[in-house]
Amino acid sequence: MPRTELHVKALLIDMDGTLVNSDAVVERIWRAWALRHGLDPEQVLRVAHGRQGYATMAALLPERPVGINLAENAAMLAEETGDTDGVVEIPGAAALLTALKAHPHALVTSADVPLATARLTAAGLAMPAVRVTAEDVGASKPDPEGFLKGAAALGVDPADCLVLEDSAAGIAAGRAAGATVLGVGPRAAAYAPDHHVTDLRAVRIEGTADGVRVRLG
Repeated sequence: MPRTELHVKALLIDMDGTLVNSDAVVERIWRAWALRHGLDPEQVLRVAHGRQGYATMAALLPERPVGINLAENAAMLAEETGDTDGVVEIPGAAALLTALKAHPHALVTSADVPLATARLTAAGLAMPAVRVTAEDVGASKPDPEGFLKGAAALGVDPADCLVLEDSAAGIAAGRAAGATVLGVGPRAAAYAPDHHVTDLRAVRIEGTADGVRVRLG
């Protein structure tokens, strides 16, 4: 890939599919859910990546009461939190987080704190000091609320942020927040992010006088 250089004030980073590969767990949980409800597992997975569980359920079962979705989502979150088999680091994630320690960055994930903690720990990654999780937002990605709150927590305009994402919902949320979006991994390429890398080994971080230089490639 050609080398690209971006200048931003902060990075806003998704977790699943971006820092950690949790596809094995997500697919186990959501395939079982799809079969219980007589739905096509492949269709369910296309919707589920990047969203909070209740939002996935609402999109697929629009007539179902919100309360049922929330209760089922809570049960599935507990199941996912206890299942870390196959959860691994996306190549380059640990090096990226280490390089970012001295620079503004935040985790922005659709997971709640217990799930985020379990998956980052399983992948051998540290939890960023600034984070926006499911507990902090009223709307799931593709709504931009999480990224807007992440930028606000860092005291940075969203337009000066680089969002790292892998899913259709996440890329749409980053774009709606007004940020530049870097797609990570093969799934992301299909959703037209502003820039794309195969994995995080292609991302290099350098501090500047007024922000962060991100080299891609």
